[in-house]
Formats: sequence, C-alpha cells, structure tokens
Amino acid sequence: MRIVTATAVALALAGGAAPAAAAHQPTTDGIWRMDGYGTVLSIRNGTLQEYQTTAVSCLKGDSAQRTGPGTYTTPDGTMLTVRTQGGRDRGSMRVDGSVGDRNLRRIQELPDACTRPAPKGPLAAFDVFWQSFEENYPFFSAKGIDWRAVRDQYRPKVHAKTTKDELFAVFSEMVKPLYDSHVAVQDGDRVFAQVRPGTVLPTEELDTKVKKFIVAHDLKDARNLQDFANGRITYADLPGGQGYLRISGFGGYAGDGALYAAQLAELDRALDTVLSQERTQRLKGLIIDLRINGGGSDALGIHIAERLTDTSYVAYSKRARNDPADPTRHTRPQPAYVTPAQGPRYTGPVAVLTGGSTVSAGETFTQALMERPGKTVRIGQPTQGVFSDVMLRKLPNGMSAWLPNEEFLTRSGRTFDGTGIPPHLTEPVFTKEEFDKKRDSAFDRALNVLRNYGGTTS
Repeated sequence: MRIVTATAVALALAGGAAPAAAAHQPTTDGIWRMDGYGTVLSIRNGTLQEYQTTAVSCLKGDSAQRTGPGTYTTPDGTMLTVRTQGGRDRGSMRVDGSVGDRNLRRIQELPDACTRPAPKGPLAAFDVFWQSFEENYPFFSAKGIDWRAVRDQYRPKVHAKTTKDELFAVFSEMVKPLYDSHVAVQDGDRVFAQVRPGTVLPTEELDTKVKKFIVAHDLKDARNLQDFANGRITYADLPGGQGYLRISGFGGYAGDGALYAAQLAELDRALDTVLSQERTQRLKGLIIDLRINGGGSDALGIHIAERLTDTSYVAYSKRARNDPADPTRHTRPQPAYVTPAQGPRYTGPVAVLTGGSTVSAGETFTQALMERPGKTVRIGQPTQGVFSDVMLRKLPNGMSAWLPNEEFLTRSGRTFDGTGIPPHLTEPVFTKEEFDKKRDSAFDRALNVLRNYGGTTS
C-alpha cells in the first residue's frame, strides 16, 4: 500500500529534476499555501517545514532539508522539487514517484493558529481527527456516510480523562464503516486499517504463497523464468508464444530507503530484459498479473505503460478536494500522460489479471492500461477501489490518521473509488477452491483469450 511512503505523501510536495532555469527564478523562500491538501509550507534557511491545517488546528508536520537548487530531501530519503511558476507568487511542487504537481500560492505569513501552541488532550485530538476527514475525505456521499452525525454520536464519549486506548477505539469505530484501505488510525506501532469486504490484504505472506502456486502450476512448462527488482517482478515465456509478467508492487525494487531514481533504474533493467527487441517482435500476447499487488509509486506504473504503446495518450486525470466546506469543489484535474518509451515497445494484445488484492498504484496502473491503444482485456475480479495518495495527518496527542483526498478520473470523468475497476471477464481469484483444486481460472482464461485474439473481450 502507499501508506508505506506516507511521510513523503503527507508533505504533498514534488520531486524530480530541477528545471534548467531554476537559478534564475524568483526565490521560493517564504510561506506558501497549497491548493487542496490542507497544507501550508514555510521555506527558509534551507529548511522546508510542513504545517497541517484545518479550520480548528495547525500542527507542525514533517520537514525536509535543501540538497540542491530547488530540491529538498526528507528524512526517509524522498527527494522533492519546489519551483515558482510565472512570477514570485505562484509555485508548484512534486514528490518523487507521485504523478502530478501540487499548486502553491504565496501568502504573507503563517496562519495565526500555526504560531500558537496547539491545544492538547483527547477532545482536541478528536476535533482535529474529525475535521481532517470533514475537510479532505472525498467519498462520504458515495458511501452513504453522514460524517456530522458520526461526530454527534462519538464526541460525547470523549472527555478530558479519555485514555489513548479508548480514543483509539473511538477513532477506529468512526472510520470502520468507510471500508477504505487508504484510511487508518495509528498510535505508535498499533494501526487500525481494513480492506473492502470480501477482499484480502496483499501481505508478503500471501504474495509468497501465490507466487509459489503460480510457478508450480501456471509456469511449470515455461521458459526463461526470471525474477527482477528484489523479486517484485517475475517474467516467463509461455509455451504458446505468450509472455507472463507478474508485478507484486510498484516499489521496493532497490531495497529499503532507496531513492526513486534507484527504483526506476531497477525497473528499467527489468524491462530492458523482458521487453527486448527480439521478444517484443515475437510475442503472441502478454499476460500482466496484478492480482497480488500492494501498490507504491504511480509514476513507475506510468513508466511501464510507456513500454506498451506506440501512441501517446492520457492515462487518467487527477484532482484533489479543494474547499473544506464544499466536497464538490476540487483542484483542476491534471492529466497523466503516457508517452511511448525510447527503444523496443510491445504493442500487441494484453490480458491484465486483477482482483481485490490489486491495491492503490496497482489500480492506477490498471486504469492507465484501460486507455491503452490496442487490445487490452481485464480478467479476474474488481480491484480494491483505492487510488489516491495517502495524507498523513498528525494529531495533538501523538496519534495520527491516514486518509485519501484525491480522485483519479477516466476520460469520461468517472472514478472507481470504493467499487474498484471491474474486469471484462469475471473469474475466481485465489479462492480456497482454486487452491484446493490446483486451478487458476483467470490465468487459463487469459491464455485462451490471447490465443484467440483477433477476437473480442466477450
């Protein structure tokens, strides 16, 4: 899940190469308010400091240190880039591995609440928790949740002597009806989070079990079986001339704490081997297996999509809530473009395998392939239904909350949050019956579809 990079996401900044003209741009030092994201930034003396704001609070968040012209690095090694746009009072930011910029507006000084000691205690923590969701969570209406009624039900249960254990239980009960795997309550090492009913979290243990099953069953007659990127990517040539590409996440390719550039380099090493000139010319179809995929970097997914097309296209557009009082107002949608990669590209038929354990960046990659020119069919079960980057919001009592605030839009303006992206062809995915009968119906269906291509997705 993208929660593992919550520090970088919470900064809601931007990373990447600094523009060539950065040295001649107006200074970015000063105070900035971010469109959406409930964030104010202070940049001075080489330090970028985040402030997390609501109508009732301002809490100091994470910080980053300048490591180059316009670039800052967080304690976990995430590189950020800050730049002005068209003058000194407008700016934008991006975080390595994320898609899209965050727009900034210069303000004269920190909000008053950011200059005073923050109220503490259980009631203050409750109010910041509730307000953070009230101002940022996009999906209350779609999920039939009256968040103000939730406040009225639970706030009377909190008082000055409420313990952390009791407050953790209250917060967990409040968000449980959302069934949103990008929502979590944290107190130290203790975390409450859950997945959509009827789905399973893509744990390391499940990934290991499924991978062993696939190698023994689906790939028993395959050739050139190879692992890449710390085992997160697997490729094999299938007997019928098709290829099989399994991706269990969009991160972790280069070890713990590796920079995005190192992750990207490992991905390119894998793709250069898998999608060689010779193989892209002879493949009779490609199965991309995302059924156990814990997410990670949306940008890495776009990078893979660029190896699978000869035509530029828009993968999706991304927007965030942008009015604390009005959940229907958003930032301007930013398109995420897929541009054909240099070098060999595979443009033939693709069968994408998905399920409820396809999560977050696994889903944004699936969404990117929906718009891919050419024949692409989805097989299996609907994805988890969580697409947004994750906001990490600190609470006055040392606890924290994770929540989404973005939507990823199709060309027609639709989102798949909550429901997940549906398959064209429905098949069971790693059920007890499938394991017991040593059967992989989705994989078998994909092979049949690719063998018959020239055909349809029905």
